[in-house]
Amino acid sequence: MTQVAQEWITIAAAQIPVLAVLLALGMTAKIRTVTHDSEPGGMSGLGPAVLVAERWRAPAMLGCAAGEAVLLGGLMLTGHSFFRWGAAAFFAVSAYVLWELRRRRPDAGCGCFGDVSAIPVGARSLARTVVLTAMAVGTVWVGPAPGWSVLAGISWIEGLAMACGLLLVAALSPEIEEAAARIRYRVPCEQRRMDPETALNRLRASTAWQAHMRFLASPDPVDSWRELCWRFFVYPGHDPGGNRLEVVFAVHLIGRRPAVRVALVDTEGRPVTVEPATAEESRREPVSARSQPRSRRMLTHARHAARHDSALYGSLASPLESRIEG
Repeated sequence: MTQVAQEWITIAAAQIPVLAVLLALGMTAKIRTVTHDSEPGGMSGLGPAVLVAERWRAPAMLGCAAGEAVLLGGLMLTGHSFFRWGAAAFFAVSAYVLWELRRRRPDAGCGCFGDVSAIPVGARSLARTVVLTAMAVGTVWVGPAPGWSVLAGISWIEGLAMACGLLLVAALSPEIEEAAARIRYRVPCEQRRMDPETALNRLRASTAWQAHMRFLASPDPVDSWRELCWRFFVYPGHDPGGNRLEVVFAVHLIGRRPAVRVALVDTEGRPVTVEPATAEESRREPVSARSQPRSRRMLTHARHAARHDSALYGSLASPLESRIEG
């Protein structure tokens, strides 16, 4: 084997870690997109999910991530040609899918790195996939050495080739500009994604929850909705006299210890004034007797806070008032 051929094989071997990095990033981003997608239709603009029916979009994204995980393990842990041909086939099919996506849905993103790849497929995304296909094909003629051994015994030529490969892929990745723009731009709180389960956990860790637990007839909410920067939870409850009421919690979505407001209303949406608790109830529950007659004031405070957010962000109605009295 000539020296030139040996150098080309060395350069090709250095691209195995580059392919592994791209596969790891794509797998992680896809899984995160699926697990953090709390809004219906959140993946409607991402390929390859956009090419299938809505109910199959999450499985399609996870299936793609699973394939990347298998190829990642095979390239880094073994030197078998099956995984190298598999990587070449994977990127070649990806190039075809992106071409079809650009032709059929020019408004959709490639989804290569989850929701970060939401911008429409362009020439750079297609060129990147073609380059990755060429890299994967080049690794087929490398000896049966796993990817980890390339990193363990890396030479300066392999290091330089690896750096050039990463820089080339980075230059062809529009996601870098998108990620930088997201870092520079702080999304207003009313547009930020927040998992309802996270807001519920913060509610249950608050003092407002502890103070009103004894009014709850069930630990599970019967209704929940989000308006602006607040997540509302409605629980069925009863007053000390056994009369039915609703306990409405409003959890602010910003901060590690967000503000939590609470209001007690009857089934017609009118504020309820609860009689002072007995001495035994006061010892058993974290609600003081003096705090009970203030439920009307709590409702007023919640309404005022909601009106403040509504005025700040251009809404015309108080979120709490519109749900309770509407």
